[in-house]
Order: sequence, then structure tokens, then C-alpha cells
Amino acid sequence: MDLILQIWHGSGLYQLTFGQALMIGVGLLLLYLAIVKKFEPLLLVTIGFGGILANIPGVEIATGNGLLHLTYVVGIESGAFPLIIFMGVGAMTDFGPLLANPKTLFLGAAAQFGIFATLLGALGLTALGWMDFSIREAAAIGIIGGADGPTAIYVAGKLAPNLLGAIAVAAYSYMALVPLIQPPIMRALTSPEERRIEMVQLRDVSRRERILFPLLLLLLVALLLPTAAPLLGMLCFGNLMRECGVVDRLSFTTQNALINIVTIFLGLSVGSKLAAEQFLVPSTLGIMLLGIVAFAIGTASGVLMGKLMNRLSSNPINPLIGAAGVSAVPMASRVANKVGLEANPQNYLLMHAMGPNVAGVIGSAVAAGIMIMFTS
Repeated sequence: MDLILQIWHGSGLYQLTFGQALMIGVGLLLLYLAIVKKFEPLLLVTIGFGGILANIPGVEIATGNGLLHLTYVVGIESGAFPLIIFMGVGAMTDFGPLLANPKTLFLGAAAQFGIFATLLGALGLTALGWMDFSIREAAAIGIIGGADGPTAIYVAGKLAPNLLGAIAVAAYSYMALVPLIQPPIMRALTSPEERRIEMVQLRDVSRRERILFPLLLLLLVALLLPTAAPLLGMLCFGNLMRECGVVDRLSFTTQNALINIVTIFLGLSVGSKLAAEQFLVPSTLGIMLLGIVAFAIGTASGVLMGKLMNRLSSNPINPLIGAAGVSAVPMASRVANKVGLEANPQNYLLMHAMGPNVAGVIGSAVAAGIMIMFTS
């Protein structure tokens, strides 16, 4: 009998708390959204599974010298994993649509307004006494509005590691929900006539332009804002490998094996921070609410900038592509294209929307640099 009691008392079921059971349920929910609903599966599968491991009593894989904790320290506390992910994103990104229509850079910039509005919102909730966020924590929460998971993780790891789990889950969950969040906002802010606007064909972009762009972008931003150089530098390096045409093997590895390996460990490491004692706190609810507000503001800002540019431009601009200014690549572009096709079956906006979409990636990296510079 004593042996049976000893086994029972040492079991995970005996030690399981309500909070841990709830977080295991959250992990299972993330797996459901990834596997069944196909919402951002590359990250939600790994984050969800890591969250389950972190909440099983007696499992030391996410604490101390456990694999996931060590991976977190090496890959996320150092900022290495998000930077490597950005290098892979750069290697997979075609800046051609942005170079063919540079005006769309303003749409990507406008969509970043959600970041700074959320920063002010977090500070406002603190001033009202409803939450207790420091300026560094508010800055980390604000980056959710950029709809850029690696950037959100990078900034949270630098400024508010205690909020990393909630910020990462909010960022990737809302990125996965872009097809549900954005269309109602886009339709509410545009008329049927605006949604039917057809845009002219993009010009061809020369190889020389494609090679020079990442170099000039890096030098311009890094010299003005050095804190943005790590993220933007890796993005530009990955893109240079893609466009220069002389390191195809390196580019292929970066786009495939390397980014896939890092994605696995990044997701598991983030999931390891979903332990009940860290996640089930009032600040998590505030982060989730601020995150969806940030997405909504970013989408609305991009669409409104698109409406303004359409009125001022000699060439027609469909305001729907402004919603792609959030840097959820390429999902936001696909959403803009889908809403445009609903209004006009001949209206193919995908390549036009990719301009502000990749501009949003640049904008979120710059915004991250600004946050780090002014709050460190």
C-alpha cells in the first residue's frame, strides 16, 4: 500500500494544479487551431506542444537544465532565433513589387501606427490603474501591432522576457486570424467602388535594382537607427543571398533547412514560457486585448492611407492593399486580393499588395529599433 501511495504521490495527476490543467487545455487548443483549422501551423504546433510540456508536473524539460530552457536561453534570450528567422524571411522575400511601386512604402509605414497606438494604450491602462505595465513592457506589447512574430519575440526577449509567452501567443494567434480580423475592417472603411478599383501592371525590376536595394536599405537604416540593424541586417543579408545569384546553395539552405530547424526550436522555446504561473496572470488578458486592438488599428491605418493616396495619385490605387501593410507575409496580401476579387472578379491585387506587405516587414523592424532605443 505504501508503494502504491508513493507512486500516486509522485505521479503528474496527483501534482497537477487547476492552472496547469487549464494551460494544457490551451496547448491542445493551439494544436487544434494549427492541425484542424490550419492557422499558422508551423508555429502553433510547436508552441502548443511546448506549452503542454511546460505544464506537466515533474517534467524538467522546460526548467533548470532542461532542453527547452537551455534552448530558450541560447536562442531567445540572446535574440539569435528571431534573427535567423529574419534571415530566412529575407531569403524568401521578393522586394520586386515594392521596388516597382515605391509609393506603397507609405502604406507599410502607415500600418505601423498600430504599434505606437498600442504602446500608448498599454501606458494608458497603467495610468488608470487597470494594469501595471512598465514602459519597456508597454513597448514590447506594442510590437504585436506589427503582425510580425519574430520581431515581437525579439523585442519581448530584450525588453520584457517575463511577458514573452503571452506576447508570442498573441502575435501568432492574431497573425493566424488575419483572414477573420481584416475583411470586416476593410469593407467598413471602403466603398464598393473603391474595392473595385483595378491597378495598372507593375513594371519589371532589374537584377541590379534587386541587388542594390538590400545594401542601400541596410546602410540607410543602420546609420540612422543602429538598434534596428540586427533585425534589418539579417533580413537584408538573406535577401542579398537570394538576389545576387552566386550563392544559390546558401540561399536554398537558408530558405529551407535552416529556417525550419530554427522554427522548431523557437516554437518549443516560446511554448516553454506558457507555464501556468507565468501565463495565468491579469496582464495576459490585457496583452490579448491590446493585441487585437493593435491589429485592428494597423489594418485601418493602412486602408485609410490607401484611400488618401488614391485621391492624390495620378494612377489609381485600391485602398484594400493598404491592409497588407501589416507584415503578416503573405497572408495579408492574400486577404486583400480575396476581398478585391469579391468586389470585382477581374481585380487581381496580390502582387500590388505584396509591395506594402514587405514594406510592413521593414517597418516593423524599424519600429522595433525605435522601441529598443528609447526604452533601453
